[in-house]
Amino acid sequence: MRFGIVLFTSDRGITPAVAAKAAEERGFHSFFVPEHTHIPVKREAAHPGTGSAELPDDRYTRTLDPWVSLGTAAAVTSRIELSTAVALPTESDPITLAKTIATLDHLSGGRVTVGAGFGWNTDELADHGVPGNKRRTVLREYMEAMRALWTQEEASYSGEFVSFGPSWAWPKPVQSHVPLLIGAGGTEKTFTWIARSADGWITTPQESDVSASTALLLKCWQDAGRDGAPRVVALDFKPDPDRLARWAEAGVTDVLYGLPDKPEADVLAYLDRLTGKLISLGLTA
Repeated sequence: MRFGIVLFTSDRGITPAVAAKAAEERGFHSFFVPEHTHIPVKREAAHPGTGSAELPDDRYTRTLDPWVSLGTAAAVTSRIELSTAVALPTESDPITLAKTIATLDHLSGGRVTVGAGFGWNTDELADHGVPGNKRRTVLREYMEAMRALWTQEEASYSGEFVSFGPSWAWPKPVQSHVPLLIGAGGTEKTFTWIARSADGWITTPQESDVSASTALLLKCWQDAGRDGAPRVVALDFKPDPDRLARWAEAGVTDVLYGLPDKPEADVLAYLDRLTGKLISLGLTA
């Protein structure tokens, strides 16, 4: 089991570059950041945590661009995985986003993983021209189109929401396959989508029974004829040896811990305490 850090970025507190460098120095495997382009003031979509239009954290309205954030992190690190929890690819032009991600993977030496969401905030999606009832289809097409640009010398794609003729696009990612993880509720619908089009799952903060969910994910994975096992990234709040042992047995491959929304010195002190706790439990970051 590997351990990583997720920073809910904002225009205050510790920067992504400082946080990622500190996480790498303490031995963490991965560094994740989220994405929201904007939050419409008037919304009909309910937040999955609050069940209403109320947001649980004002950082939703202050989130930094994930790819710029990870670019600054890449410049000051050499090993740590650079990922998103979660990005919203359907809120960007797929051709432009493919270039951005390929460039980041190229410059970081092949360290990018795309953690994507379907988008709970359908009002936000609507401002980008994405129909809420089609958001899974749009994401699938965008990812397929980006993979074409990443892997084909003359790439083309034809779909309902994205189409382009034979085109050249470099750089290609260093990785032959940029991994795609989906952050969404652990339902059969989600897992069927992952088994068809992704490489693994990121749990939500609302997931209470990760073990049962991973069993369903594995069944969907096997039913789809996929080899091996999916990557499972679980969000945790503080290390508990019994829970971590259950998760490992259930197939959880990675565990993420969020950084507090505090000044830089406090965040670094938290990282030191977290690292010490993992070591004291016989675990390694």
